[in-house]
Amino acid sequence: MIGRLVTGDRLRWALPWAARRAARWVAPGARARPRHLLVALCDHFEPLHGGVPHAQGVARVQAWRERYPALAAEFRDDDGRPPRHSFFFPGEQYHPALVEPLAELCAAGLAEVEVHLHHDGDTRASLRPVLEQSLRDLASHGVVPEVGGRPRWAFIHGNWALANARRDGRWCGVDDELDLLFELGCYADFTFPSSPDECQPRQTNALWYPEGDVRARRAHERGAPASVGSRRDDRLLLVTGPVALARRPGSPRVRIEASALTAKDPGTEARLRTWLDAHVHVQGRPEWGFVKLHTHGAPEREADSLLGAPQRGLHEALARLRGEGVSLHYVTAREMFNVALAAMDGLGGSPGDHRDYVVPPPSRATSG
Repeated sequence: MIGRLVTGDRLRWALPWAARRAARWVAPGARARPRHLLVALCDHFEPLHGGVPHAQGVARVQAWRERYPALAAEFRDDDGRPPRHSFFFPGEQYHPALVEPLAELCAAGLAEVEVHLHHDGDTRASLRPVLEQSLRDLASHGVVPEVGGRPRWAFIHGNWALANARRDGRWCGVDDELDLLFELGCYADFTFPSSPDECQPRQTNALWYPEGDVRARRAHERGAPASVGSRRDDRLLLVTGPVALARRPGSPRVRIEASALTAKDPGTEARLRTWLDAHVHVQGRPEWGFVKLHTHGAPEREADSLLGAPQRGLHEALARLRGEGVSLHYVTAREMFNVALAAMDGLGGSPGDHRDYVVPPPSRATSG
């Protein structure tokens, strides 16, 4: 079945994925489930998606400002924290009225704001000032953490085209983008998975550092899964969400599961089981599982799903994991990165203790 599915290179990740999955069936203890589950929802949050007027973009942001606190108030993780939302805001859409309500959610302890960017036809020289301006814009709202006076931030690439990943060179243009991002203070990329898009790397269900020359095109294609003792401070980390070939309940058809939440395909108990089975973790610390989900939550239809009954259903399914001996930890992208570093440094206990391990919260979160 998998062999028939994999046509061209849009699913070139599937055969390595299948081989690793088969190996897990025979390795002793390899199918053990995590005892702690970290869940981060990373939103490609584009208020002006679809070319809507500015006023509609403001209304979309206000909908989240008004409705998200009520949803979050209904749920708590095993650390007593509510669901946490990571808004990756597109720098090219910046306007104070589109960011300040998100900063208020940050101050309320419900969200953090990171960097998203759509760009095309750039060079390193032309992209650098764009990223620097985006950081200044977001920093004016107090949502960009600093370490030693240097901004520290996470990134999602628009159109998935990280490090000039498309064959035709569209939607980027910068082969050495990973190196530039790191130079400007980016600690981790959260772009993937993107399947069936051609930008999907072969590496799946792992956290990893790019190997070799990070200035090379698609440098993130090469890298061994992160493990205890493998921490590096000279390049950014790739954090990916679960990806798999799976079946919907009651259907014989195989689908691509790329951990995207949409109004048409919200989080469900069955999808949660697939994410758990992917068992993304730092090697040597299998008891800490990482589930990075993504969405495009600004448009009205998607917001209604993420702020309404479908998303409540996902949180209820997550809560039921406690009955199976799994501790739940809601985290932001920054917190997920910090916990990953703690795992690589050999720290144990509860991952919730390491949310601020290296990169602190932004000032808006601590002053709110």
